[in-house]
Amino acid sequence: MKHHRIIAAIILAAVCAASMAAQERTSPGTERIRPQIDTIDMDSFTDEMLDTLQVSKKLSLNDYTMFGVEYGATLSQVMWNPVQRQNMVFLPNNIGITFTTYGKMFGYMPYFGLQAGIFYGREGYEFEYNENTGYTYKIAGAEKAIIEMIEVPVMSHLHIDLWNFKFIAQIGFYAGYRLSIERFPGKTGSVAEEVRYSFLDTDKRFDYGIKGGLGVGLVFSPIEIHLQAMYKHAFASLYEPDYNSPYYYRYAYPQNIIISLGVHYHLTKRSGRTKAQIRKMAKDYVYGNEN
Repeated sequence: MKHHRIIAAIILAAVCAASMAAQERTSPGTERIRPQIDTIDMDSFTDEMLDTLQVSKKLSLNDYTMFGVEYGATLSQVMWNPVQRQNMVFLPNNIGITFTTYGKMFGYMPYFGLQAGIFYGREGYEFEYNENTGYTYKIAGAEKAIIEMIEVPVMSHLHIDLWNFKFIAQIGFYAGYRLSIERFPGKTGSVAEEVRYSFLDTDKRFDYGIKGGLGVGLVFSPIEIHLQAMYKHAFASLYEPDYNSPYYYRYAYPQNIIISLGVHYHLTKRSGRTKAQIRKMAKDYVYGNEN
């Protein structure tokens, strides 16, 4: 038995030597390529070279969601038919909360999302003195009116993301309700006390229209800060078109420009592996991939 073991050891050594020799041989006309790590002088790399070494990493976005709070100011006027001379009214205190969800179109295009929210704001109008006619137009004796309203917008949310910066474009629809009104007589008007803070029977209180805009965002996960300029156009007139005459219809569609600043908090992870993905990887590692 001892001789058999010696013979087996000799055969095993011969097989290993032949395998190593085969790895060392190269085809005719070719040159062996060996790692040259042992020839690199590590001392040749200075501290300055190592400090300026940059390794680029591609941003990979998840399908994530966020909750936001926005505050802005409104520049408001009305599209009148027939046309009237007017001033643009500046109104602060446009406040709202939003919920935004991002997803990938076709599974690989991370540029799309959906945003819904609820906002409180004000809009209004102010007629300007017409030097040609020597007259300032009035409604219910008022040269100016401010309307409080609440609205619910639902908009598509397009975005292009960099590591700490993003470009934003939004477009969609909104539905709203006019909560209250205050009328101001101005220099030449006269507003009855019973209608100064009240809607008339011919006024429309339900509102709807389109809303959209552009913006930029700074991203410091899990916080995003958005600066946006929005345009809102109502499709619901302020009053019934025949309120003044059954023969000559009149329309008044509010138009608003809203500049807002929003702070948004990530409810799920923006990039990298999520907790659900990490749990799945751990489960696959322990129990194996059942797929």
